[in-house]
Amino acid sequence: MNMSRYDKPPSGNTVDWSNPELQSLLTRSESWSLDNRGVHAPVACEVHIGWGAGVGRLATLVYQREGVMVVETRFAIPKGEHVRVDRVQAGAMRSSWGTVVDGREGFRAEDRANGVHVHWVHVR
Repeated sequence: MNMSRYDKPPSGNTVDWSNPELQSLLTRSESWSLDNRGVHAPVACEVHIGWGAGVGRLATLVYQREGVMVVETRFAIPKGEHVRVDRVQAGAMRSSWGTVVDGREGFRAEDRANGVHVHWVHVR
């Protein structure tokens, strides 16, 4: 099953997608590009790509909650790639393993100037 950062469990609510008010709202919002980075303090980390014991690459953990991480890198990581994210937390090294479910080049001007990519990782 392919998952994306937008996947949510069904709510049980029925939506009338043909409702003119809903269609108007969707039309007005389709060009939005929401970017919630900055909500949490960024944390320096290393990303290890694949399950092998390869060398980690520098990255920044910009968001984390139960089961999800958002990581900024200066390189692209393919969707579906398995990763390990290492960071220091409370003075100890902490590792999380997961799968990249989505990624893109950054939208912000500073992202483009610095070659930043933003990746959503579902943590195991």
